Amino acid sequence: MVMKSHKFSCTSHLIVLCCFLLQPLFVCSKNHGNAANDILDMINNNRTSQKLPKLSSSRGLGCLALQYAQECKGNCSSNNTIHCQLLEDDFTEVFSPNCGVELPTFGTISGLILGCHQKYLQPHEAFPNVLVQDQKSLSLLRNKTVTEAGVGIIGSHKHKGPYIWCVLFSNSPTKSTFVLEDLGEGVEQKRGCYSGASLPCSAGESNSGLVLNTLIHLLIIYSSSLFW
Repeated sequence: MVMKSHKFSCTSHLIVLCCFLLQPLFVCSKNHGNAANDILDMINNNRTSQKLPKLSSSRGLGCLALQYAQECKGNCSSNNTIHCQLLEDDFTEVFSPNCGVELPTFGTISGLILGCHQKYLQPHEAFPNVLVQDQKSLSLLRNKTVTEAGVGIIGSHKHKGPYIWCVLFSNSPTKSTFVLEDLGEGVEQKRGCYSGASLPCSAGESNSGLVLNTLIHLLIIYSSSLFW
């Protein structure tokens, strides 16, 4: 009876420990969902604070931003600076087919913000520390002629950094440009995430690895408790 009581006590404590350790991870996932959408919300909040209109969220432009970030993921230095300038033709010849953007609807890309960090940062950290670090970026973000934007985020390696953030701006007419084929679904992206999509951001890759490691350690503790 004493042994059973002891095991029950260990199991109870293990359940409490599991909930305590995993709660922040699932709360984070629930609150943030798609981090690219969160970044776009912060851009619009910054604009409205200056009495500027919000930018439309373009799913096609967001996917193009993800493609751009993916192409630049090998260019992040150890001090979190990135230098990567791609050819304009890449947008129409490579990125658009990869996303499923209908070429007749390809609009004008009027601006770009690109940043990186060796570690994954939550949106409220990435916005000031990666994307808006100077007056040039802030001026672009508050440009009065810009009408829509797209955000892409990706890690250079699965579950590991460095991580790349890319924001593309356009001054083209909204809703009629950067249209994705297949009724707006476009081509499924295997890694990273982009604004306008309803799927959770796989930048949560950083959290998923932590969840897995936590569960493995808890399983080991539980198995050991059976022999106490």
